[in-house]
Amino acid sequence: MNKKFLWKIGGEAGFGIMTVGLNFSKIAAHSGYHIFDYTEYPSLIRGGHNTYEVLVSPDIVGASKKTIDLLVCLNKDTFELDKERLARDSMVIYDGDEFAPEGNYQLISLPLRAILKEEEAKEIMLNNIALGASLALMDWDLKYLEEIFIEAFSKKGNDIVEVNKKVARRGFDYIKKNYSELIVKDFPIRQAETKVVLTGNESFSLGSIAADCGLYCAYPMTPASSVQTVLANYAEKTGMVVRHSEDEIAVINTAIGSSWAGVRSAVGTSGGGFALMVEGISLAGMLETPLVIFLSQRPAPATGMPTWTEQGDLLFAVNAGHGDFPKIVLAPGDVQEMFELTVKAFDLADIYQTPVIVLSDKFLSESHQSLDLQKISDFSKNYKPNRGKIVAQVQGQTYQRYQVTDDGISPMLIPGAKGIFYQSNSYEHLENGYTTEAADERIKQADKRNRKLETYLKKDFQKPEIYGDFNKSEIVFISWGSNKGPILEAMKELENASLIHFTHVYPLDQGILIPFFPEGKRYILVENNQTGQFGRLLRGETGIEIKEKLLKYDGRSFWPEEIIKYVKPRRI
Repeated sequence: MNKKFLWKIGGEAGFGIMTVGLNFSKIAAHSGYHIFDYTEYPSLIRGGHNTYEVLVSPDIVGASKKTIDLLVCLNKDTFELDKERLARDSMVIYDGDEFAPEGNYQLISLPLRAILKEEEAKEIMLNNIALGASLALMDWDLKYLEEIFIEAFSKKGNDIVEVNKKVARRGFDYIKKNYSELIVKDFPIRQAETKVVLTGNESFSLGSIAADCGLYCAYPMTPASSVQTVLANYAEKTGMVVRHSEDEIAVINTAIGSSWAGVRSAVGTSGGGFALMVEGISLAGMLETPLVIFLSQRPAPATGMPTWTEQGDLLFAVNAGHGDFPKIVLAPGDVQEMFELTVKAFDLADIYQTPVIVLSDKFLSESHQSLDLQKISDFSKNYKPNRGKIVAQVQGQTYQRYQVTDDGISPMLIPGAKGIFYQSNSYEHLENGYTTEAADERIKQADKRNRKLETYLKKDFQKPEIYGDFNKSEIVFISWGSNKGPILEAMKELENASLIHFTHVYPLDQGILIPFFPEGKRYILVENNQTGQFGRLLRGETGIEIKEKLLKYDGRSFWPEEIIKYVKPRRI
């Protein structure tokens, strides 16, 4: 069985749309299935329309699909906004006392507000009536939802737990009694491996903990904000300092100071906040101080569309900072890659004593994906931090902080060693840290710093991953970051297609990458921005030019169907 089922709920903000959506994802995972979910909400303090959709599949899935199988309408707006995504056999739950959908669908009139009134329940509990009805239609058990109620509400009292159970049961029983012929039989509860449901931001947070990050500093900015909340919840247990600074300038300078003192440090932000950090990034480049920067992208310029998605900051990240200095940019494609590359980012920052930027976007940052808990557990158990040339003490009394070396990396002493002179500041310097403006010394230090990139490309650059049978494929997608999921889902419906997926997006090397692009294939660049930024970067760094481009920049991620239609327009 490889059938996929898309459930979506929508309603007015404040009706617990995000909570009930996440609960549906958790219950699907408990029932033995893989999920991918995505939420949409306006950038308003109050009001507006919220939606949450969950794709359920027996196999690992990396993106949603366009056709909705079950649409739960807590208000009329949900139906009006999503009816174009419905098919004739789509099911629509609605309150018949509120409105009547027009169209040839499987209509399910559920007396949501009447049940509320009968149970003397609060209006926010509409969501749990609808969730109970949804579980009945999926032929799943209420026990997982009841366990969630106990975990979430037990501190508020047993009465709250019981009323939530009761309204969910009312929705569940109503479907069983009145719409049993519509119950889906393709997704029976089954035994499966233990899975965890995580967002990209949660995965970055767990990766930071696994990597022994000692300080995370941020000023909240969507869609990176939840990292701070997650890490703060673990701070007492992990010993990590999680600081909410007054602005992004304070954020990056706090982290640089912490890192300079020997603590693994990270910051998080989105494009506008990253802009304020740029001078600090240059400072880290001159100090040669390790730093991990989590940059979760959203549509820009300026405030743009704060709660939507785009990949428009790649070239900004690559070129951030005044002057020439090395930096490394990584771009995970899914939740599993986010965890592993976050851990690697902390190692790379220490090894090369330079800023490492981890690029995400709203699509990856806030979407939940199920993955095998054992994979994360095994990775964490086997991981040992690599701090490169960072040391607690040096032999003798002479210490050259910026010693010129063949690999460009100087021994880095954690300040405070007794009897050792240690100086570093924002000026160009001699090997011992003293300020200099001598031409020959400037060249020595600039060349030394730049050699780090040569060393990285030889030792730690990870070649792009190829998905599909590259030798037999006629069509080759080229992409990076979160486009991975939609492309892989599209490839399930396409013949003779493969993907070259980049996670290490800067620096790049012509000699390493030229063999990936033999002649005779149709190469298609897929990017979630207006100008094909990775294509421009690839051409500038390696001379490889991808002429055919599929670009999307409306604030939404790619549908797999859009990719299929682009390749074979007659199929859809």
